[in-house]
Amino acid sequence: MPAITSGKVLVTGANGYIAVWIVKSLLEAGFAVRGTVRSESKAAYLRSYFKSSGDRFEVVVVSDMTKDDAFTEHVKDVDAIAHTASPFHMKAVEPDEIVGPAVAGTLSVLKAAEAHGTRVKRVVVLSSTAALFRISPDPLVLDESAWNEQAIAEIKEKGRDATAIGKYRASKTLAERAAWEWWEQRKAALGFDLAVLNPPYVFGPNIHDVDEPENLGESMRDWYNNVVKGGLSDDALAKNGAMFVDVRDIAQAHTLAIQTPAASGQRFIISSGPYKWQDFVAAAHRWSERFPEGNTSYDPSKAIHALQYDNRKGITTLGMKYRGIDEVARDSLEDFKARGWL
Repeated sequence: MPAITSGKVLVTGANGYIAVWIVKSLLEAGFAVRGTVRSESKAAYLRSYFKSSGDRFEVVVVSDMTKDDAFTEHVKDVDAIAHTASPFHMKAVEPDEIVGPAVAGTLSVLKAAEAHGTRVKRVVVLSSTAALFRISPDPLVLDESAWNEQAIAEIKEKGRDATAIGKYRASKTLAERAAWEWWEQRKAALGFDLAVLNPPYVFGPNIHDVDEPENLGESMRDWYNNVVKGGLSDDALAKNGAMFVDVRDIAQAHTLAIQTPAASGQRFIISSGPYKWQDFVAAAHRWSERFPEGNTSYDPSKAIHALQYDNRKGITTLGMKYRGIDEVARDSLEDFKARGWL
């Protein structure tokens, strides 16, 4: 597909932590944006926040995105779609409580674009490194060819007794795989192509509607509890961690994935790099000595990161540039301070 440098983009789940930043990135790049939310009560904040964008931003209500006709009217005049709306929680009892909506919502968007989106040239789906994840006894680096077969096997074998994180990882894996299978079967006849973004833990400042730390999304609630509230022991600070990306970077990746012709038919790991929680605690202490130093015996050069993700494809193809731990910590803490949470 040629580069998409102007026009209107549909952003599903536009009130989410990542999605509001995506809307902001797209508007700043010159696109018009139509955002979907599940209820009118969620739309008012977005209309107010993006008021300065005038008629380049609108919000529509899609109460149930799993219905086949959920997006019918909303894809007819858009040039691209950023699909971000997918369950992200650890509350599912039966696996299908989270797998079902994740798969159905993704396919609903694609089917709507096929049937009614005559102008749509690209669909960008927000997946996760949860769809690549693998438990391994040895240090491992995964690239975009990886799939999380372990999570799928876990929910098949254990059902409701599968771990909460296993159910979530399976939902991301199966939703993304369903999208690729659907697109591969039809791509020759479709007027649009597909790109998928796979971020790990997403941290950074909030611009969505959130009133207190307890209502932050899963990742940033952990960040607040571990960095601001000191919820981990010195041993856990040095040993526990994963991979991360700043929320503004994954938002920018959506804009680049729409604009870049070579993104067609590609998955991209969007990751800044590894961290241990002590890295963020130390960064918070550098920002303000009101925060404790944490584990002062921790040596980041000796930290062992059992699982890492190869982020080179996003850098070389999309031109990604990533914020580091200090910038993420500084801007997150300044956001919390402005909200009166420090």
